[in-house]
Amino acid sequence: MRQGRTAGQGRPMSTLFDAIRDGDEDGAVGALRAGADPEGREDEESALYRAAVGNEAGIVRVLLAAGADPGRGSGEEGDDLPLCGAAVGGHTKVVRALLAAGAAPDQEEAYGFTALAWALRLGHADTARLLLEYGADPDRRGPDGVLPLLAAARRGSTGCVRALLDHGADAREAALREARRWIGVDMAAELRRGLVAGNEGGQTYEAVVRRVREDGGITVVVELLREDGAPGRGDDRQTGHAAIATLVEAALGLRTPHEELAARALRCGDPELDDWTTA
Repeated sequence: MRQGRTAGQGRPMSTLFDAIRDGDEDGAVGALRAGADPEGREDEESALYRAAVGNEAGIVRVLLAAGADPGRGSGEEGDDLPLCGAAVGGHTKVVRALLAAGAAPDQEEAYGFTALAWALRLGHADTARLLLEYGADPDRRGPDGVLPLLAAARRGSTGCVRALLDHGADAREAALREARRWIGVDMAAELRRGLVAGNEGGQTYEAVVRRVREDGGITVVVELLREDGAPGRGDDRQTGHAAIATLVEAALGLRTPHEELAARALRCGDPELDDWTTA
């Protein structure tokens, strides 16, 4: 038996965690019927947190129906929240299940992170919008002291910015300055510079750049590879800053010159992306 399982639960708990790993909803139901504790733990990690991080929405609902507390922390210090774990992965169905069961949208976990702060930092727009619909504060500062709208503008997530504006988020002037600052910037080069500057030990790395179409824009992903091919540090950023500037200008009642709007669309060059359609 693995260390850290809930005492006295034995085989049912083993079966429950195996079911979570396998994404086996029926297996989870069977384990609970056999006596597994819905708030049981393995290696200090709760069953609900494991299922939330693993994007097992069905199993999350089963555990909640069996009595698992959606707001109870996991981990050795008990400060890893299922809602935050789901938000990190952009697991919107899991987030919905936890919120519907009573999880507090603004509950903080370690280092002052809320689920919304995680969703904005990682550009998960659908998750952010759902959290806002359930009452997450659109003006609650993140752990770095940055207001949500500014954080979303810096990230380059048009969807997150749109959701925050729809819920009355403040810091619009600062968000506009931030968005304008990034328009036309070579994002891959900026990310590469940041990663290399944080490189320790003077090792030589090759930078690998990927561009992923998602959420109406392009996400730039930069990963450093060591000389032996082993992965090093990585970072990513969305690139919807032109669309964000246009959205925030409209929210502020500013009339953007047609020439500037045209330049933003042409710089994007793709009629299917937000930078074009929003302009």
